[in-house]
Amino acid sequence: MKEEYFKWYSPHLHRDVEMLVFGHAGFPVILFPTSKGSFHENRDMGLIGSAHWFIEQGLIQIFCPESNDAQSFYHKGIHPHQRIQNHVAYDKMICHEVVERIRLNTPVSKVAMAGCSFGGYHAANFAFRHPGYVSHMFSMSGAFDIRSFMDGYQHDDIFFNSPLEYLPGLQDYELWNMKIVLGTSNWDICYDANIKLHDVLEKRGVPHWFDVRHEKKHDWPIWKEMFPHYLSTIQFN
Repeated sequence: MKEEYFKWYSPHLHRDVEMLVFGHAGFPVILFPTSKGSFHENRDMGLIGSAHWFIEQGLIQIFCPESNDAQSFYHKGIHPHQRIQNHVAYDKMICHEVVERIRLNTPVSKVAMAGCSFGGYHAANFAFRHPGYVSHMFSMSGAFDIRSFMDGYQHDDIFFNSPLEYLPGLQDYELWNMKIVLGTSNWDICYDANIKLHDVLEKRGVPHWFDVRHEKKHDWPIWKEMFPHYLSTIQFN
């Protein structure tokens, strides 16, 4: 399995960014790490290995950027306004420095977004904010409410990065063209969060697969079951 390491200076984050890319060809999948995770976390925890067949067959390429959570949502040493601005900068980095470059260098006009736990939030939030760029969104045990990180602070950027809040008013027709999977379990600590997002999508009439598995904990074993299953739903022709 081909593995490449990339490092560059991000003008949006004003620091160096690291990313691993797995595979030599295929449909592009952006895979976010969990809370404060590194660019190599998904490899180290076996999630990349769970998708090895798709990668080795040249069906997909997986791009694993690092997170910015330690500088945004989890940085309690700065004001909530700066936390959300740091997240907005990360969203711009993913959009302009990763996704747009991928789209320029592959015949595919859209990408897939995926992530586990808080990585599921990043996958869902990016997909719903930029539906014209995203064909598939696979959230595995995601959580979608960022208000708990904001200490009661109110700002439009918080609203427009909280899918449960902005989705009811989103009118972009590309949202209805996206293939959306919400994966969770009845034992998942994020089960209620997934029910809430499922309900919002249902009310909007947005097609999606609400995949509820049974007696599985919020941890890597269930995500390694889900990820290759969800990848198999991509039409590679």
